[in-house]
Amino acid sequence: MTEHLTELVRRRPHHGLADLVAGIVGMRERTTGVVRRRQPAGTLLPLVISFGNSLDVVALSEGEGAGRSYGSFFAGFMGGYATTAFEHSQDCVQVYLTPWGAHRILGVPGNRLAGRVVAIDDVAPRLGGTLPDRLHAATSWPERFATVERVLLELADAGPEPDDVVTWMWKRLFATGGQARIGGLIDSTGWSHRHVTTRFRDQLGITPKFAASVIRFERASTEIGELPLTDIAARHGYADQSHFTRDVVRYAGESPIALTRAGRPTARTALGLDGRGDRPTATAEALRVAKSTARSEMLSN
Repeated sequence: MTEHLTELVRRRPHHGLADLVAGIVGMRERTTGVVRRRQPAGTLLPLVISFGNSLDVVALSEGEGAGRSYGSFFAGFMGGYATTAFEHSQDCVQVYLTPWGAHRILGVPGNRLAGRVVAIDDVAPRLGGTLPDRLHAATSWPERFATVERVLLELADAGPEPDDVVTWMWKRLFATGGQARIGGLIDSTGWSHRHVTTRFRDQLGITPKFAASVIRFERASTEIGELPLTDIAARHGYADQSHFTRDVVRYAGESPIALTRAGRPTARTALGLDGRGDRPTATAEALRVAKSTARSEMLSN
């Protein structure tokens, strides 16, 4: 067993970032070896501002940007899972953006970011530059969070307005766990299928069909180990258990049983959200005001 110490501090975003930022996490990890993680696809987009050692993006099952080390970076919508690693230590602030929040704060259309991991200096220099040095010099997590939020608020204030049609469609898909009939949603807008799909892809970088698929996987995967796979498949609109299993393998890189045994980290577990929506768990409420330090075995694969 290798010693692995983790400090995770959660922050409810400033009210001016509501609907743009799902949550913010301060992370400090110490280990005597290498920590390697596989992270499934999800609906929240990570903006990682590092003020310590770099993080290696070892592999992406789909997408660009693997095989290199990053200080601060942003990861757009991914069609699969990512494998990351760091050695000895990690110190960072992780900002989890909503799909339209990424567009507004970064000021870059989603179709330029989807399927890519990019260094933050290449997409939003104000979140790079001297910001990591200021975070390193800060003496507390509240000070670090406030520093990051000031920059996020300034970027959001100057950023492009979200497309109302796209935002409405996403929220309907999310509210129904990805099971809303896309054709019906598009009909409700009064625009053609091609027009709406193009607007959706331009802003978020993915199609409504792909968005529904990731939302459904994310929601259904929280029930693995709680219900039989056949019941999960039926509850979430999959054709059958095999269909559900194929999605899990695509987005998580392993079978449903292997996924639940591994306890893979996701954006929603980092934020303490319940996985079935945006409700925080009791643990999340407690960790907003108190640090948590845990000792665990090394994570692998």
